Formats: sequence, structure tokens, C-alpha cells
Amino acid sequence: MKKWEYKVIDSTNIAGGIFRGKKFREIEKFLNGLGQEGWEIVNLDFNDVTGQMDFVGVAKRELTS
Repeated sequence: MKKWEYKVIDSTNIAGGIFRGKKFREIEKFLNGLGQEGWEIVNLDFNDVTGQMDFVGVAKRELTS
């Protein structure tokens, strides 16, 4: 049976909220970095109400041991 680990992604908690006011390319770079570590995004919700590009989501990756 496969086992998974999960990670909550919140842009306001990443390195002190560095994504506030950032562009899509910078967010893509961060998400691609997670992909390189084996994480798969299973849910991502962007909130642009305040004019900031904040997001929250969930990622998973298979446990190998």
C-alpha cells in the first residue's frame, strides 16, 4: 500500500511572506522547486482580494521508506 506525506503551502508563511506583490513567474519558480523535491500540488487557492498574490494549498509526495 502506498503511503503519502502532505505539506500545507501558505505564501504568507514562506520566508516571511516573500510572495506578497510578486509576479506569477516568481510563484512558478517556487512551485517548480517543490516539484523537483517530489511534491505534487493537489490543491491551490489564490487570493487576490487585497491586490497581493497570496495563496494557500496542499502538496503530497509518496513516502519511499
